[in-house]
Amino acid sequence: GSLMEHGFNPNLVILSDDAGQFNIFLHALCWIHAERLVKKLSPYTDEQVAAVAQLRAQIWELYDRLKSYKNAPNEVIAKELVKTFDAIFQQQTCYSSLNALLKRLYKNKTELLLVLSRPEVPLHNNQSESDIREKVQRRKISVTFSDAGKRCRDTFSSLKKTCRKNGISFWEYLNDRLAHQFKIAPLSDIIRTHIQGCTKPIPVT
Repeated sequence: GSLMEHGFNPNLVILSDDAGQFNIFLHALCWIHAERLVKKLSPYTDEQVAAVAQLRAQIWELYDRLKSYKNAPNEVIAKELVKTFDAIFQQQTCYSSLNALLKRLYKNKTELLLVLSRPEVPLHNNQSESDIREKVQRRKISVTFSDAGKRCRDTFSSLKKTCRKNGISFWEYLNDRLAHQFKIAPLSDIIRTHIQGCTKPIPVT
């Protein structure tokens, strides 16, 4: 509520692994985590093993098509991808646990296919998990316990990663700021420029 009151964009897409606390604004789901649910199944018979393998192959084929779509969005192709999604996740197999999972994933159709109307949305959140991995590792080995020390550590880590994602040398950025040269634009301005260049939403029926 506070974010909305202060002018936060309600059309921001939140990409998650289906954790309930992230189901806000426009919610998209990670395909890697969705497929991982299928991979974790424990089939007993050869038929069940084959059914799981076939579904995983179908999911990755659809995933590759979605990746291609992101590079060249097209309404006709978007409708074809919706039909393919329906065919995959509405099928019935010989494995009851797999059928239950298919039903569960089909309920997430809107979140998994949000990329069709917002091609700029990533298909997975592995990048986000990579971003926090360094913080977790540092937290395990760090001897910093004060609040000021933790804020300093987190601030510099955030600045470093933001510079890297925007093709800016973190060392040059620090020198620029410490020398009060300000030849490098504020990171917030650079981010806003990138956001403004995002692909506009595509209507998909």
